[in-house]
Amino acid sequence: MSESQSRYSIVERLTKTRLEIMDSKASLEEDLKKKKYEIDDLKKQLTDWNEDIKEIVSREKRSKEREVDDAERSYENSKQHLETKRKAFDEKLKAIDSALESIEEISRSAAVQETSQS
Repeated sequence: MSESQSRYSIVERLTKTRLEIMDSKASLEEDLKKKKYEIDDLKKQLTDWNEDIKEIVSREKRSKEREVDDAERSYENSKQHLETKRKAFDEKLKAIDSALESIEEISRSAAVQETSQS
């Protein structure tokens, strides 16, 4: 009977070891599946990130183009405003020059009259 128990004990240990090995083997395969899933997930995240970056760059590009357009419009408006102001200043200068000429002529006339009266 002892021999039978010994065989039973050996079979039990071998069966237990066999089950442990099968569990370890299944665990290896499960770990491999998890790693493959992680790779697939990371690839998807990278693809999504690339799409997000493209969208962000496109949005930023449109924003910068709008800034350029706004700056060009502002420049053109300033240029037109400058021309209007220049013309106004030129007209004021002409009026001042004309007034100065009139004063100079009046002064000459007054000087001539004073000389002729003396």
